Amino acid sequence: MEKLFTISIFTENQIGILNRITIIFTRRHLNISSITASESEVKDVYRYTIVLQTTHDQVRKVIAQIEKLVDVLKAFVHEDTDIVHQEIALYKIKTTALSNSEVENVVRENHARILSVDPQFIVIEKTGHKAETQVLFEKLKPFGILEFARSGRVAVTKPMKELSAYLKELEMQN
Repeated sequence: MEKLFTISIFTENQIGILNRITIIFTRRHLNISSITASESEVKDVYRYTIVLQTTHDQVRKVIAQIEKLVDVLKAFVHEDTDIVHQEIALYKIKTTALSNSEVENVVRENHARILSVDPQFIVIEKTGHKAETQVLFEKLKPFGILEFARSGRVAVTKPMKELSAYLKELEMQN
């Protein structure tokens, strides 16, 4: 049975590593729902957070294949119960809508905030799960959304061994 998985991949900062990782998904005909790349808590180690819908068996095979890549230090797979995650969404709507107190109510009710006010538009930010950012999108639609952007998932795991502990284990094996 297919379900949502979040994969955390820790790599060295090498040109082309993201391409080599995504090729593995392409070859297995797996669609990536979201991807986020950033520095990790360890100097010179980068973290890729990838979300996809697949089976346990497929995700285990993908992780095994990813870990065979030279510049990959470690890859983990998580279910939603194992992580704390958020996304950020930005909504650009016409400034004329701001004069409507209903927009302000929608922003407040959805725990969003106004980031920028310009003569032609305002930018609203909402942090939360994808479903929450989508609800705000639907509520703002009647006011005329000029632009919309949603980030990929950013996630941290609930208690587990720290990355630095895994790196020390790898050093000891070599």
